Amino acid sequence: MQFTKAEEYGIYGIMYLASQPKGRITPLSEISENQKVPEKFLAKIFQSLSHSGLVRSHRGVKGGFTLGRPSEQITVKDVVESIQGPYQLSKSLTEPSGRQSPAVASLCCVLREAQEKLLAVFSNHTIKDLTDWQS
Repeated sequence: MQFTKAEEYGIYGIMYLASQPKGRITPLSEISENQKVPEKFLAKIFQSLSHSGLVRSHRGVKGGFTLGRPSEQITVKDVVESIQGPYQLSKSLTEPSGRQSPAVASLCCVLREAQEKLLAVFSNHTIKDLTDWQS
């Protein structure tokens, strides 16, 4: 399992927003520069985050982004899944069990357990946790 760059950059971007004074509209260019993330790529990521309500987009000359809800209410799982969709360790976990060979079915048991534990960790940690750990 490996995070995609989009997932990493999305988490870094939201963490940066969470570190800003409440209500401050932060330009994408500032987030990009501060987090060393290509701005065009970050724009696509923030589009997904905006559609899911994790960030709010503000248009205009002084436009940018704010958090869509408090950082203690945004989990790592929320961010990851808003960028990539439902998290799956393996595509075989989504196949109907009647179509799987016995070997695949037994491996799926281990993968399902690993996925549940990973998602539990992602669900139990918020963006506020991550920003607090930076201090």
